[in-house]
Amino acid sequence: MDAVAVVEDEVRELIRRRGIDPMTEPSVVRALVEEVVHAYDDRSLTGDLPPLADRAAAIQDICDALSGLGPLQRYMDDPQVEEIWINAPGRVFVARAGRSELTSTILGEAQIRELVERMLKASGRRVDFSTPFVDATLIDGSRLHVVIPDVTRTHWAVNIRKFVLTAHSLDELVARGTLTPAAARFLEASVVAGLNIIVAGGTQAGKTTLLNCLAAAIPARERVISCEEVFELRIPLPDVVAMQTRQPSLEGTGEIPLRRLVKEALRMRPSRIIVGEVRHEECLDLLLAFNAGIPGMCTIHANSAREAVAKMCTLPLLAGENVSHAFVVPTVARSVDLVIHTKTDSTGRRRVQEIIGIPGRVEDSGNGLVIETVDIFSWRDGRLVRAEGFPPHPEWFAAAGYHLPELLDSGADG
Repeated sequence: MDAVAVVEDEVRELIRRRGIDPMTEPSVVRALVEEVVHAYDDRSLTGDLPPLADRAAAIQDICDALSGLGPLQRYMDDPQVEEIWINAPGRVFVARAGRSELTSTILGEAQIRELVERMLKASGRRVDFSTPFVDATLIDGSRLHVVIPDVTRTHWAVNIRKFVLTAHSLDELVARGTLTPAAARFLEASVVAGLNIIVAGGTQAGKTTLLNCLAAAIPARERVISCEEVFELRIPLPDVVAMQTRQPSLEGTGEIPLRRLVKEALRMRPSRIIVGEVRHEECLDLLLAFNAGIPGMCTIHANSAREAVAKMCTLPLLAGENVSHAFVVPTVARSVDLVIHTKTDSTGRRRVQEIIGIPGRVEDSGNGLVIETVDIFSWRDGRLVRAEGFPPHPEWFAAAGYHLPELLDSGADG
């Protein structure tokens, strides 16, 4: 007889009788577990029950099993773990400082499914044969992604990207070495001036964290509308409306894609629009919003700032056959002002690699239209330094109270 299993069964029965939700009331569950463990200890002294070898460990294991993620909870509680993923019952990985490692944790197939169902419960989303992919947000803000067979070969593939907002402002990014003080001052001024900013980079390059820090520089008087696949942004402003997409129902109705959210945001009197990540045709609607004078920001997957510009010119074409390259390219040139590229280096540290400006000019290269770009900050000799270029709209900086040449000259030495 396993003493921990006996106590866990007793606690489960009490939770059922009292109508407690373990996922939303973890403190209540912990108090109940401590109460039952104490009573069990007393009974084990006078009865035939096996004693608990380690009372504190037993309490933690039972709390993890009932109101946490069981064997995965220790990784959720570890501040150094950034991501957890399961490829198979015996293949559980974690990432620390940008590097992956295989853990000793072994789960059963049924255990994985039970954990996924528990994680999805609060989100109202589902995963089944008709919907074999799911994106959802956990109660603590972490992002869950699940893929099931027959899309995967044999096993459920589960990925948990922990919500670890390690920085809340551009100054904190400077302290962590992600940005130089000069680049941070320039970006803060660019946000206040109302420039349209794209944050580019690969997976786990720190795009969302950088976007959050840029959003923190938005003047408090502005009304911000954010649109995301799942909630990840934490914008510290008083007037914010956050929206996320919705899956279709079992009948195939009620889906709300990201493009719809961007369109709805335009009807909500925004001072600024922020899109968590553009991947598809919603890029067109965001560009049209920028072009209509509503400043904003978004992230995009790209290997460099210039590749991000090229991708911004391609994604709107997915919106329909009537959208042409001849229309999109000049629109991007007129609508996007800055592109910031961030990257994870070989040591796992996230750094801004370059900041480019888009003056708004388009050239015909003979092979098609090309958007002119200028380097404002670039990576040289292992650091981010001031380049020769200037951002567009110097009059916007002046209106916001910034003297642009002086602002950029402060970063001339990196």
